[in-house]
Amino acid sequence: MSIITISISLLLISLSVAATNDGDFRGAVFGVNSKFSGKERSLSLFKAHDNLRHLQILASGVDLPLGGTGRPDAVGLYYAKIGIGTPAKEYYVQVDTGSDIMWINCIQCRECPKRGYNGLELTLYNPEDSFTGQMVTCSSDFCAQINGGAVTGCKANASCLYTETYGDGSYSIGYFVSDIVQYASVSGDLETKLANGSVIFGCGARQSGSLGSSEDALDGILGFGKSNSSIISQLASSGKVKKMFAHCLDGDNGGGIFAIGHVVQPKVNSTPLIPDEPHYSANVTGIEVGTQFLNLTTNTHLGNKRRTIIDSGTTLAYLPDAIYNPLINQIVAGQPNLRLRTLHDQYTCFEFTGSVDDGFPNVTFYFENSLTLNVYPHDYLFAFEDSLCFGWQNNGMDSISTMDTILLGDLVLSNKLVLYDLENQTIGWTEYNCSSSIKLRDEITGSVHLVGPHSIPSASSRTHYTIFISILVMALLHHMIS
Repeated sequence: MSIITISISLLLISLSVAATNDGDFRGAVFGVNSKFSGKERSLSLFKAHDNLRHLQILASGVDLPLGGTGRPDAVGLYYAKIGIGTPAKEYYVQVDTGSDIMWINCIQCRECPKRGYNGLELTLYNPEDSFTGQMVTCSSDFCAQINGGAVTGCKANASCLYTETYGDGSYSIGYFVSDIVQYASVSGDLETKLANGSVIFGCGARQSGSLGSSEDALDGILGFGKSNSSIISQLASSGKVKKMFAHCLDGDNGGGIFAIGHVVQPKVNSTPLIPDEPHYSANVTGIEVGTQFLNLTTNTHLGNKRRTIIDSGTTLAYLPDAIYNPLINQIVAGQPNLRLRTLHDQYTCFEFTGSVDDGFPNVTFYFENSLTLNVYPHDYLFAFEDSLCFGWQNNGMDSISTMDTILLGDLVLSNKLVLYDLENQTIGWTEYNCSSSIKLRDEITGSVHLVGPHSIPSASSRTHYTIFISILVMALLHHMIS
């Protein structure tokens, strides 16, 4: 059973919802809001976010005790508003590319807060209130798959249970149900219509830690991970979507696009995903700071390759000690009078006036298949307490099994269209203006539609501003896909 990656700041998206009458699925639109939007940012706030997230993100047999913070001027943490059931009710969920199942707080949850993050009014899901809600039994194929085999002691009509424990000791427990999830579909250039799909998800009976905190709580988690239990995999297995999605996070304006479907513009170069990895991972073959390449060959088994996780739910970039120190030294080599100091015992900062892009070098990551990822000084430096601080963080890894892992978050992913292609097991990106539109192709008709960012009212009125996530959905010509 995959571990759900729970975090204060998972990549969070917001679905606008409803259903088609004819079953002709073309696309879906999700409205997205930043969890930190309008909130004073601090290193401690983002430190708590990334520290918690990384204790969990590699929980499948990997020890990754990470620390650090998110950059105070970044927007990359999103929550979603989705519709579930018939008739539909609205729920606020966290969405994460590292999570593999969706779960919603249920009516049995006696200790769940009535209001959550930023005063959002939370709603407990009740399967009995939905005409389309059904229990998932322990004898079902789904239950066997997610538990790695037949459930021991399963009795007739007994529920399929789940228990998820996280690196910080928090947990979610409950049982699985299936119901209709509703969203707005793409019907033309910058136009949508209503669609839906049946999804199996967890009905959370009890949460602990930040999952139950009224300051941070939402209604649940929406997983966009790689496993067959994720929402993208479930929709794809029923033929409703291509098993590929993309996001473009606007680091300047706090918006962007998140799209499921075949992106035809802009063109995106790609690199292979590492096989049998629980997260979206690829191999870095080189790191260049300005014109100087760092030495990556400290591990004889891997040679010059470094396993690298791409995670839009993480705020900063985390590097092994053997890479972090040479990288920082090379960045500051052109500023001999720079005096580095440590804030809060772990943040490397300094005083500087002038243009950071003129004063410091670019950092370029090289991946297999000639794919590069450029990170500019204005991306990896941010203002804090009258100083500039590095968004690069030392992950502090000293375990043999994890010492070569790099984790790249919004620090490097912002202002780029990132494409996750599970059909071909690749991931890729290109620099892009995330406040502009992209083009997606309908695989049935061949038509191409524009999908762009949208402005939505603030969350205080139970609606959102910022990103629309658009899903180009495949359609059957003559009948609904069940």
